[in-house]
Amino acid sequence: MRSRSQAPRTPSDSLETGHPASSVKEGSRHLAARLDDAWLRFQTRLAIRRGHVVTVVPHTGYGTTSWVRVLARVVRSDPRDIGNSGNDSRRPLTEGMRGWRNFTSAPVAHAAVRITVGGEVHDVEADRGGVVDARIPANLAAGWHKVSLQSGESDVVEAPVQIVPDDADFGLISDIDDTVMVTALPRPFLAAWNTFVLNEHARTPTPGMAVLYERIVRSAPEAPVLYLSTGAWNVAPTLSRFLSRNLYPAGPKLLTDWGPTTDRWFRSGREHKEGSLERLAEEFPHIKWLLVGDDGQHDVAIYTEFAQRHPENVCAIAIRQLSVGEAVLAGGRSSDAGPTPGVPWIYAPDGAGMSDQLEELGIITSGPRPTELPGEDVPGGAE
Repeated sequence: MRSRSQAPRTPSDSLETGHPASSVKEGSRHLAARLDDAWLRFQTRLAIRRGHVVTVVPHTGYGTTSWVRVLARVVRSDPRDIGNSGNDSRRPLTEGMRGWRNFTSAPVAHAAVRITVGGEVHDVEADRGGVVDARIPANLAAGWHKVSLQSGESDVVEAPVQIVPDDADFGLISDIDDTVMVTALPRPFLAAWNTFVLNEHARTPTPGMAVLYERIVRSAPEAPVLYLSTGAWNVAPTLSRFLSRNLYPAGPKLLTDWGPTTDRWFRSGREHKEGSLERLAEEFPHIKWLLVGDDGQHDVAIYTEFAQRHPENVCAIAIRQLSVGEAVLAGGRSSDAGPTPGVPWIYAPDGAGMSDQLEELGIITSGPRPTELPGEDVPGGAE
């Protein structure tokens, strides 16, 4: 069975979610968007001359027993970067590849993508950055599944998706930068170095956070774990390898596009986080989320406002306190949290401190360490 689907659209971002560029008058578009289109045309011509092939980069998705959100990105990549054995055949970027290679791969704007879910084929369209973000009807049992994706004559790849049980009432949403890994992202030089030069081996995990998340998942084995970040989709493979190597639970990463929009030079990272939280509250109205972030950027304000709007969807907020040096690199500390009646806050500099306080709140339980960590056998390595 074949159906036609498209990525979700928002009124203020129609060009980025699948409309052809020709649908907007050239003169009315922001200079940044026109420059970005020119750069994309140059990238594409250069990639074609170099023999780069259309490749689908699969990302971990999620859904319920009646629908699934499929995430991926379509780029032109060097055939030498495509693995040819085992899981590597599903990865367009080789192990240890520097971040800059992810950013120089030309996206395939408005690529047509075939997605196979439970034996049914759906045709979707990527946005102008090659990003596929499609909500597709499905009939899948709770647990982990794989969906197949192909664009044109590209290789067929598989993306893992986590189907949340209908009766799930708890989940974890975690920031990434300065929460699960120490980054100093706001400082321009270090941000560029971490993104374009270093690979996942050179990034530093936050002490105790992987153990904390393992305890959370052990306490609620069917709880969804989502990683929410202002990072670009280009670095998703590197982030996935970092999380896997440091034994974090497998889960979808909700990232964004650093490119310009039709009316501004850069997208708003804060708006991305706020919109993602609102979407999750709508998609999972019965889930109470544990929100984990840090006090170096906007997490405190974002979580405060979300808890005030949706107290029924928040069980607690955990904030990692940055060291003095980290706070300086992050541009200072955020302001104090506002009132959130019924929603407890905890603060600690590491995962061990958070773990003790969450145990006191009854959110996690104590017990022996399992022989197998959550997510180790989950196909999250497809990214």
